[in-house]
Parts: sequence; C-alpha cells; structure tokens
Amino acid sequence: MNFHNYYGDGFDVEELKPRLAKLLNAFRNNEGFDADYLFSSPGRAEILGNHTDHNHGKVLVASISCDIVAAVKKTDNGIIKICSEGYSPITFSVDNTTLKENEKGTSTALARGVAEAIKNRGFAIGGFTAYLTSNVFKGAGVSSSAAFEVLVAEIFNDLYLDGKLTAVEKAIISQYSENVYFGKPCGLLDQSGIAIGSLSFLDFENPTSPEIAKYDMLKGYALVITNTGGDHASLTSHYAAIRSEMEAVAKVFGKKVLREVDYQDFLQNIDKVKTSVSDRAVLRAMHFYEENVRVENACKALKDGNAQEFLKAVNESGLSSLVRLQNCCVPGEVSQPVILGIELSRSIIKNGAVRVHGGGFAGSILAIVSVEERENYVEKMQRVFGKDNVFTAFVRPTGTQKMQ
Repeated sequence: MNFHNYYGDGFDVEELKPRLAKLLNAFRNNEGFDADYLFSSPGRAEILGNHTDHNHGKVLVASISCDIVAAVKKTDNGIIKICSEGYSPITFSVDNTTLKENEKGTSTALARGVAEAIKNRGFAIGGFTAYLTSNVFKGAGVSSSAAFEVLVAEIFNDLYLDGKLTAVEKAIISQYSENVYFGKPCGLLDQSGIAIGSLSFLDFENPTSPEIAKYDMLKGYALVITNTGGDHASLTSHYAAIRSEMEAVAKVFGKKVLREVDYQDFLQNIDKVKTSVSDRAVLRAMHFYEENVRVENACKALKDGNAQEFLKAVNESGLSSLVRLQNCCVPGEVSQPVILGIELSRSIIKNGAVRVHGGGFAGSILAIVSVEERENYVEKMQRVFGKDNVFTAFVRPTGTQKMQ
C-alpha cells in the first residue's frame, strides 16, 4: 500500500507502521479474527476563517497528517462496536439510534447521531466492529471530534451505502450529530475540511452546497501546531456565545446570520446595533466581515504565489481573534496559555505567521514558518510546552477514506 497517496509526500511512513501493527494485533487478539479494512480520518488545520462558518462565512482549511486510523470488520448482528485506546468501548444497536440526553458530550452520542442522520436520509445500515488508534490531539483544536464523526460516517458509507454519500453530505451528517446529539453548536468548517481533504477554500453562503476550491500550500513553509494546554470539553458555552452574539447582531437587521447582512449596512448602523447588543457582539461581527475578506486575500496570494501577502492575512487573522473575536483565553482566567504561545511565537519567528487555532479559549495555536526556521522554532516551543505538544503537520491530499 502506498501510504503517501493518503498522507502526502512529506509524511514519514515509518512512523505509521508500528501504529498499524499494534492496532491490527489488538483487533485480532480481542476479537479472535482479523479486520478486513483500514480507514483513516485526518485532523484539520484551520488556516483562516476563525468562527465564520456558523454564520455562513468563508474559510481556508486543510486536512493534515495526524489522524484516527480504524481497523474495521463488517458484521451481520446490527451492533456497532467501537473500541478506542484508553476509552471504554462504544456499543449500540443500529435499531436504537434515538437521541439520549444522558449521552450528550460523549463519543457514543457522536456515533449514534451519525447513524441516526444517515437513517434519516432513507439509507439502511448495519453493524460493524472497529478498533481505533489516534494521534489527533483531543481538545487541542485539530478537531478530534469531527475526525471521529466523519470516520463513522465514512465507515457506514463504504460498508452499506456503496459510497453514495459525498464529502459534503458526510460533513453535514457529522455536523448534525455534533449539534443535536453531542450538544455543541459548531459550524461546518471542521467536518468539511476533514471530509474533503487537501487545502480547501469553502464558502458557506449556502451551507448545504458550499463553494469549494483547492489550493497548494506555500512552498518553503511548514505548519507547526502547538498544544498549549487545556481542554475544550468545558468550553462549549464560550463557543456558543460567539455564534449567538453574531446572530444577535444579524437579528437587529431582521436576518438570521451575518452573511445575510450587507457589510456596509452594518458599518453605517453600528450606533443602532450598539443599543441592542453588547460591545463584544459588535466586535465579533466586525471580525466576521473582515475575516471573510482576509480569506479571499489569502486565496489570491496562494494563487499568485505571494508568500508575504498570505502570511500577512494569517497574522491579521490572529490579531483579530485576539482583539475582536476574543477567543484566545477563557474570560476571567489568569491561565492564558494560548496568548503566551502566540506571543512567544512572535518573538521567535522572523518569517512566518501565528494565530489561535480552531475554537480557541484553550488548546492549540498554528504557526506557519519557513523551513529554515522550523527546527529552531519547534525546539524553543517544546521547552515551554513539552516535546509531545509541538508537531509539524503536513497538508494531506485526501480526506477521510478507506485505505484498503
């Protein structure tokens, strides 16, 4: 099997082999038979478009080389069994996929929600046994939950649907699971980036049929992701507030989401908006509009091969997330690892960009650094955040799919 087809040319295949061997042995030793298939579901790097997707904005997102790998066997008993390293097994029947309030916030809810969403589309599904191994940091902004959701969707898609679901459909199914069953009001950025693969521009003006364009990453630069610490599990209310505050601004204009409100109308009526919503909501709306422009500028820069304009857009996005979106630390907390990581990065990087990565408040930051600077940057960040928490990510050409 040519793993570079899935992970990209920069990926070290030798690092994958022991993971696969351990996974397949665990499946065989515990189940008494061999798995039939291997699936891979990547993490994602949000390059630009911080918290714009849920208000139908524009994003630039990449699937990356860290992933969940699943060893899978199709079964005829209608039972879903998912075993992940370090976690209790998930087990439920495909005949019992209704929402269970006591499961919210769990991986079981995510898997059950995916199954329900697929059934709601009129498809018949059956059972499978899957063993998972993951090097996607949980709660660190590379979207372990979306990688899991899309993985489950693709296993069903391959085993029972003859691949009928498109990448966008798998993303929408996964978003439904996270919104309704898990209880997190996320947009479509994470799931779409993971399902589609590569470095992708996505315009969510029509969320069920987003505009998609693919780009090549800058030559001579590397993505470095630092897990600065903290877990997203207790931060759902903070993420939800960003969405609800943006939508509160849209409501002032009689609209549901900010994408439906003309930017100039918003600017000309900020005085009226301010009387209806908080100052923070106004700032977050400003971030939304200008982030969409930055995404467009970054895509043009990629097309033109203009590294400095691309890096400028990413740096400006990071500053806007800090000042306007205000998702670089938990309000009121003296622990501020994301801001610390960003400011340390700014002091180290001479030719590159840095910004909060993903949902924010805790978790990871993304740096885009020149290949010449990468080793020095990684070494200095590892001193502060730990060797295992700073890693180079490669843009991979594929999204979630079966490998054999």
